[in-house]
Amino acid sequence: MLDVLIHSGTIMDGTGNVGYAGAVGITGDSLSVHLGDVSDLEAARKIDATGYVVSPGFIDLHSHAGLTILGEPHHDPKIRQGVTTELVGIDGISHAPFKTTEELERYIWLDSGLNGYPPMPPDWLSVSELLKKYEETVAVNVAYILGNSPVRIWGVGWGQKEATKAEIENMKSVVREAMEEGAWGISTGLDYPPGAYASTEELIELSRESAKLGGFYHTHTRVSLKSKGRLAPWMEALEIGRGADIPVHLTHFRQGFQGDGSHLDYL
Repeated sequence: MLDVLIHSGTIMDGTGNVGYAGAVGITGDSLSVHLGDVSDLEAARKIDATGYVVSPGFIDLHSHAGLTILGEPHHDPKIRQGVTTELVGIDGISHAPFKTTEELERYIWLDSGLNGYPPMPPDWLSVSELLKKYEETVAVNVAYILGNSPVRIWGVGWGQKEATKAEIENMKSVVREAMEEGAWGISTGLDYPPGAYASTEELIELSRESAKLGGFYHTHTRVSLKSKGRLAPWMEALEIGRGADIPVHLTHFRQGFQGDGSHLDYL
């Protein structure tokens, strides 16, 4: 006997297939798809989805809700749109790890225009401690990616300076530990300090460390490079991907002004 049977809807299964008529059965945490007549299937609850689409939950690969969700865990704006998983820590902006609460609070205020505020004061420092804040408390699944800004704050500081070899090795150890604690990869926001101060070579080294543990590179590209050509920001991202042997997720097409090219220039 099924726990739930969702019938008479159009199934969009996320594989790229066209929608098709069918039913979805739920038993515990397992799903099953049933085609044809399902009138003989028994279920504790039946939901008539006539006129609706039945699909897996959507994955938001670019979420700035990592802090606000701690204060509003039901997360209505997303769950009412069908989002069930969010990737936070994007654009080089993640909120762990930090050495001290003072540095974490300083970074929260620096970044407040994008990610809002958590209930204060923050009571975590490591990636594992932050992830525990989400477990069984928020309405969506949370995937965490490590921003390069906190990595740079840890290893180099807040200022604009080139990282030494010793500092890069220190940052690589931070990346490795974050990956071991649950990060999915490393992100950059190369318009936002202090992560924007990282060189291409530094990012290759850090990304290579992430790749060793199955991570990917998620980037808000360095728009300042557009002075060298419209594709230059994305070419740097691809250089990092090739140099580190890591998958690259590109975000944002950004115009300097209306009519300044289009997404087709990138494609």
